Amino acid sequence: MRKEDKSTVIENIGAQLKEYAHLYLVDVHGMDAEATANLRRKCFGSEIKMVVVKNTLLRKAFEASETDYSPLFDSLKGSTAVFFCNTANAPAKLLKDVAKDGIPALKAAYAEEGFYVGAENLDALCAIKSKNEVIAEVVALLQSPAKNVISALQSGGQTIHGVLKTLGERAE
Repeated sequence: MRKEDKSTVIENIGAQLKEYAHLYLVDVHGMDAEATANLRRKCFGSEIKMVVVKNTLLRKAFEASETDYSPLFDSLKGSTAVFFCNTANAPAKLLKDVAKDGIPALKAAYAEEGFYVGAENLDALCAIKSKNEVIAEVVALLQSPAKNVISALQSGGQTIHGVLKTLGERAE
């Protein structure tokens, strides 16, 4: 690969590091062409950008970035695919669904401004809530007291009505 091509690849990776909030380093060693194509399709459907890149070029892009990605440097060995996304838990869920016999395997991840190194962190990454999930939970929590008050008022109205009806029907 020519030096100009390498610098172009490094610039493209740097642009993607700025564009996407989260990234996963995935070991794709041992995957055949069909399995890789299926993984790319699933990534596309989940709004994940999958890029297979040389480790040295990825390391240079990390070093040129404003964020300190040094905890990920030890994971840059073997065949590496980078999953770029804006939803922190989407690649983890995809890897959990797709992985057969540990292939593809998680090497490391940068999600929610934290570093997760090692495949044992896959469950923790799956548990991270996306922005929309957190908003939905907050809205549900805010609606809960209002629903309780309305429910109590409605049931209280029926109770009062029942008491008044019973008192009206009593013989004096």
